[in-house]
Amino acid sequence: MSARENFVARFGGVFEHSPWVAERAFDKNPQIALTTNAVHGALVAAFRAASDAERLGVLRAHPDLAGKLAIAGELTDDSKAEQASAGLDRLSPSEHARFTELNTAYTEKFGFPFIIAVKGLGKDDILSAFERRIDNDRQEEFETAAAQVEKIALLRLHSMLPGDDNA
Repeated sequence: MSARENFVARFGGVFEHSPWVAERAFDKNPQIALTTNAVHGALVAAFRAASDAERLGVLRAHPDLAGKLAIAGELTDDSKAEQASAGLDRLSPSEHARFTELNTAYTEKFGFPFIIAVKGLGKDDILSAFERRIDNDRQEEFETAAAQVEKIALLRLHSMLPGDDNA
């Protein structure tokens, strides 16, 4: 396996179902140091350099929070662990109904699912952010969601890479 193939195999899932981000990051700098900050910086640069349509594709690759994929057990391992850490796998029927209602309204308004880095948040924190952000305009929310995708990537890399910049 080539160095590029190894890099993409290792980091291609950091941006949800979007290995092209890792491919472009490696192509731009095949000598990326394998530390959290270096890999994150390279991936974020590739993501930000992409067209709005490509970035929208990354946003749309994310699952709804506590949505159909979670119920069907079809989340990626990362997404499953992230949602479980926030208690989204243990919602009451009324809480699940509220998430479903917000997911539907949000996706209809913006054209992509609500995205938030859930580490350190509980379901009430997430619902509060959901209810606040649904009032944003589309451009503001696109940028907010993209920033959250970058934060999720950083959190995922922290769990993947050794190094002094992982503290």
